[in-house]
Formats: sequence, structure tokens, C-alpha cells
Amino acid sequence: MTVPSSPMTANAPVPNVTAPAGSLTWRRLRQNKALLVGGGILLLIILVAIFAPWIAPHDPYFQDLAYRTAPPVWYEKGTWLHPLGTDQLGRDYLSRLFYGARISLLIGISVAVISGLIGTALGMAAGYFGGRVDMFVSFLVTTRLSMPVILVALATVAIVGGSLWVVILVLGFLKWDRFAVVMRSATQQVRSLEYVAAAQSAGASTWRIVRGEVLPNVVPHLIVIATLEAASAILLEAALSFLGLGVQPPLPSWGLMISEAKAYMFFSFWLIAIPGSALAMLIFAINLAGDGLHQWLTPEDKA
Repeated sequence: MTVPSSPMTANAPVPNVTAPAGSLTWRRLRQNKALLVGGGILLLIILVAIFAPWIAPHDPYFQDLAYRTAPPVWYEKGTWLHPLGTDQLGRDYLSRLFYGARISLLIGISVAVISGLIGTALGMAAGYFGGRVDMFVSFLVTTRLSMPVILVALATVAIVGGSLWVVILVLGFLKWDRFAVVMRSATQQVRSLEYVAAAQSAGASTWRIVRGEVLPNVVPHLIVIATLEAASAILLEAALSFLGLGVQPPLPSWGLMISEAKAYMFFSFWLIAIPGSALAMLIFAINLAGDGLHQWLTPEDKA
């Protein structure tokens, strides 16, 4: 004998115990204000850098001495022909600002990739194998930390000569130590976990274990270090360019723009304030986006 179910019981919707993975990910993303704000600003700067040839109102290298140090449009003598004014050679400042974003992003990404490859390889090798390999990598890290980055970069660039790619290579080969230290510690933690031991018991090769088991679990740490090093590389390039040993004229580097305007800082303050503000905004966006991305990839760290 079967008991008939009531209409309310028969038509009651089955509760959704588990939310879809897509909606859960989207909800976590919306709650991550650091990633939304930092990523939004960074995305805007990247779009400006990509589309600079189409959105720049003038050629960033064209000189018009009749319009030297023209003020921005919000000043009394400003004009919409040059919304952010012109520099000491009459070059449009807005156009040079757009093209300068390309150089800063290129340097930050390139240095992070070069130093990341070197540091990650050394750090993971030291953390996974230990022993003499760990001692050798620790010796390399200690040797590298004994040399100040800015002094070594200044000496190297002064000897070799300043250019965009020299700055990228010098900084890339000098800023791998933080990657190595963090990747060594993270790899040591992952190496002792059960699934790594299971892969070793199953006869998986060392390369297979490192690539398939260890590396995916240290990526969140790698992302944070990459963002920090990219922002640091952009600041170091600006410092080298300010001292005349970085990117050389007429490239529109933000650091070089500040250096060229230092003689006019008491008379045309915007020549320093505009590229300085853009540089600070880019560093802020990279650091904020990196912190938010780490929180999004490792939600269990948020207590």
C-alpha cells in the first residue's frame, strides 16, 4: 500500500545544496575589491598602452618649439590642442604619456618573466632536492643579496651603455632572489604532502612530479612575487632613467619624462606631476591587483 503524497510535498522544489562553481567563483570575484579596483586600473593602463597609436592625439616625437611648456587645459592659457600641455621641446605630453605606458609595462613584464624563470627554477630545485643543491642555491642567493641592485645596475649600465633592452636584461638578471627564496619555501611545504609521495610511489618521474604536482600548488605564491617584482622593476627603471642611465631619449619613458622636467619643476610643475602620478597609479594598480589575485586563488588563507 502506497501513501499518496500531498500536493505541497509533490510540487516542492528540491533545495540546491551545492551552488554552481561558476556562480561561486563570480561571487568571490565580486567580493574581492582589491582585484576589481587594481585589475580595473591595470586593465585601463594596458588598453591605453595597446591602443596608443590610435588614441594619441599627436606624434609623441614631433617637436614644436613654438608651443614649448604649454600648460594643460585646466590652466588659463591651456588649449584642447594639447590637453596635458607640452614639454620643453614642444612635444605633446598626453601622447608621450600614452606611449610611456608601453615602455613601463614592457619593462615590468619582461623583468618579471626573466627573473621569474631564473628564480623559480633555482628555488624549486633547492626545495625539491635539498641537500647540496639547496646549499648551492642558498649560496647563490646570499651572494646576490650581498650586492645592492641599484648600485650594480648603475655600474653595469654605465659600463655597457643605457638602452631599453640593457635595462631589461640587467634588472632581469638581478631580481631573481625573491623568487628563489619564496619558491624554495613553498616547494618544501608541497614536497612533504601525501599526493607527492603517492606520485613518487607510483613511479612518476621527477619532471612529472615537479610539473604536475608541485608547480600548480605554488603558482599563487609565484603570482604575488611576480607582481611585486614587476612594480619594483618599473620603479628601478624610472630611477635609472631619472639619473640618465636608463631608457635614452627620445623614448617617452615616464622616468625620463620626470628627469627632463626637473629643471622646470618650479615653473611648470605639471611636467613632473603628470608622469609621476601615472607612475604611482601603475605601481598601485599592480600591487593591488596582485594582492587581490592571491586572495582569489587561495581563499582558504582568508580567516
